[in-house]
Amino acid sequence: MEFIDLKSQYAEMREIINARIQMVLDHGQYILGPEVRELEDRLAAYTGAKHCITVASGTDALLVALMALGVKAGDEVITTPFTFVATAEMVVLLGARPVFVDVDADTGNISAARIEAAISARTRAILPVSLYGQPADMDEINAIGARNRLPVIEDAAQSFGATYKGKKSGNLSTIGCTSFFPSKPLGCYGDGGALFTQDDALAKAMREIRIHGQERRYVHTRIGVAGRMDSIQCAVVLAKLKRFDRELGRRGEIGAHYSAMLSRHMITMPVKPDRTSAYAQYTVRARDRAAFEARLKEMGVPTAVHYPMALHKQPAYAAMSAGALCPVAEQLAREVISLPMHPYLKLEDQDRIIEAATRASDPRTSKG
Repeated sequence: MEFIDLKSQYAEMREIINARIQMVLDHGQYILGPEVRELEDRLAAYTGAKHCITVASGTDALLVALMALGVKAGDEVITTPFTFVATAEMVVLLGARPVFVDVDADTGNISAARIEAAISARTRAILPVSLYGQPADMDEINAIGARNRLPVIEDAAQSFGATYKGKKSGNLSTIGCTSFFPSKPLGCYGDGGALFTQDDALAKAMREIRIHGQERRYVHTRIGVAGRMDSIQCAVVLAKLKRFDRELGRRGEIGAHYSAMLSRHMITMPVKPDRTSAYAQYTVRARDRAAFEARLKEMGVPTAVHYPMALHKQPAYAAMSAGALCPVAEQLAREVISLPMHPYLKLEDQDRIIEAATRASDPRTSKG
């Protein structure tokens, strides 16, 4: 049983993926080829954003966004401690400090109610993460940003394709960032990412930053990075876009079936009624995670933990996070465990996973 089944996806889409890659091999424009602009146009139209800028990875997307906003040494960026390290890592690489705000227990997303108290004179941006595929409480977060004249960057690495009150994730704030890492709901066959914005000036800055700060050939107007997305990776995403909405629909069906069956036996993480999830992961909670994981392994069910240690507890971030109080994030880090999730998961296999998870669940996690 596969945790994420990219082989079945490729088998279904082999002809169109191969044809798209072959086009790049034929024209030979491996850097900033026509597929780059085509993908940017398609993704902008998909999200409703005015601008899309592709970059070399989701991590680069965060870095380029922060650079475009002028985040620098001594600044602070408010973010969540319960996420992949790249979210905070890019803040630190610019010499700024991540200020960690605790999360909501039901979704794992940053608690909007706790953000304003963390704002200081040094705060330069708010950086929420749409964890596991479900957008954070973006209206409340954007309102806090507006009141305090702070831009909001949505880290939508896991949520591309999800909606929030009818709008697409990635087009919910000042800048949206996403990832096309192979395991994401819309993934390429290497690294890739994209930024989204309605702001013309920010779009111009981000386009220049991703190519060494270059306004035109050998004229560098700002500090930049080598952040371009390869033409071949753009070609792969273009091919996968044709089936993306169908795959999202299947992810939604699988997620709903998991929740309907498992919520009777363990703590699940529900999707709020005013939004959808791209279900990059399907995650439950187990108080004795090690025992739960071991039992599932014995029954042939693969699992993963996203994420086992909150960022303010990580050795590299502990000193700069002294005093951070994030008990909910710490509890989730001890308890969360993800089950197989991909659009090619067969019903009989999912029911086998559900049966195994029900049998393996620690009685102490029961809601009853």
